[in-house]
Amino acid sequence: MDYNLILGLSMLGTSIGLYLIPFCKKAILLVIMMAVMGICTGILDTGGNVLILHIWKGKAASHLQALHFTFALGAFLAPLLAKLAFGNTVPSENQVTADMSNQSELADMSNQSELTPPAADLEVIFGVPANENLLLAYVVIGTYSLVIFSFFIVLFFKKNPNQEKTKEAPQRSRTAKYQVALLVLLFIFFFFYVGAEVTYGSYIFSFATAHAGMSDSQAAGLNSAFWGTFAICRGLAIFFAVCLRPGAMIVISNVGSLISSLLLVIFSKNHICLWVATAVYGASMATTFPSGVSWIEQYMTIKGKSAALFVVGAALGEMIIPVVVGSLQGKYPHLPGILYVSLGSAIATGVLFPIMYKLATAPLDSKIQERKSEDQKALLSTSRFNEEDEDDYGEDGAEEEWNKIDFEMIEMNDTMRNSVIETSRKILRESPIEISSQLLSNSIPFSSSLVITSNSSVKPLTLDREKE
Repeated sequence: MDYNLILGLSMLGTSIGLYLIPFCKKAILLVIMMAVMGICTGILDTGGNVLILHIWKGKAASHLQALHFTFALGAFLAPLLAKLAFGNTVPSENQVTADMSNQSELADMSNQSELTPPAADLEVIFGVPANENLLLAYVVIGTYSLVIFSFFIVLFFKKNPNQEKTKEAPQRSRTAKYQVALLVLLFIFFFFYVGAEVTYGSYIFSFATAHAGMSDSQAAGLNSAFWGTFAICRGLAIFFAVCLRPGAMIVISNVGSLISSLLLVIFSKNHICLWVATAVYGASMATTFPSGVSWIEQYMTIKGKSAALFVVGAALGEMIIPVVVGSLQGKYPHLPGILYVSLGSAIATGVLFPIMYKLATAPLDSKIQERKSEDQKALLSTSRFNEEDEDDYGEDGAEEEWNKIDFEMIEMNDTMRNSVIETSRKILRESPIEISSQLLSNSIPFSSSLVITSNSSVKPLTLDREKE
């Protein structure tokens, strides 16, 4: 499908889901709407990465960092803006009492469902929420998504003449020997990374209040410190990606995550260590995902299927690891389960990346290497012939090439000398002796000038002689 169309439809589905979620009065309907939004945002996540790789190709590192910076910025600002602009979205006690009475009335109505007309059933499923500020927040964000949908539709109907040329243009082949193994390992890598990121951001508030003894305001500040440094470092990574390679950024992120998570486990109840290590952990987790996408794109061409594979791994980690941590924290509240999971994920990503790097840089098969060497020799020979008056011809490789040229020139001179002798004999038979002697005298310096011995020092040929 056209990428503008599929991304536009995903934005439309997200906008519709945001509009309808506040009106849901049944849990099953709310689950369905959240699932539809999850599908649409998953398409946006995968399609956005593939689209940037398609447009900027080998220079997409900074643009990928900018894309994921907007993710972090939106996750950090949207709840704050909604709370500041529309007030507290938590319902009051009177609203809770009214909601409970409404639920009891709805339960009584559900018992009499056989006598209820279809219009009343629809009112049971959908209804205006008691908190109008909550509704207004969802409507504003849904309208924002709808505006972005209109931009994609305009791009879809606008014909771009360069798009067809880019499709026809040959792309630079990036071939790794173990492509399937790389994708599987990247799947596991993003599973642990994204799972640890979402888990820490989700449970750090409850961990700080229950385990570390912080107040609610301090725990909220600790949570903001994590996501704030996360967003700031993703913004700075846009500029760092210009001078640093994606592999180096991944190594720095892994080292920072490992050190900070280890300090969190050792000093789990020290408030100062919690603040500092949480900020470092958020900064270290910021650049891993976009750097991983840029890194793998150096060794293989990433298209929709490949990107979908490791994005699904990230989504599974986001879905499974928080559930595991939540169950462990409920059964063993005295243990810092979230910190153990963060440390284990940091160790897993730190071990997986060297393995992936080894597989990505593994030598190719002998046939491919021979083909590459032949192409390199051909390019090397043409580049040497195009250079004039160079002093690099005294090297071993150059001497071998010029010896081959000497041998070919000697063979060519022999053939030309034989042809000159044959033509001179014919002329001797048909023409007078004076003409033949004159021709022979003229042909001797010509033939002798062509003789090049292998021991003579050969100078580079001029461009005209080369073309001839």
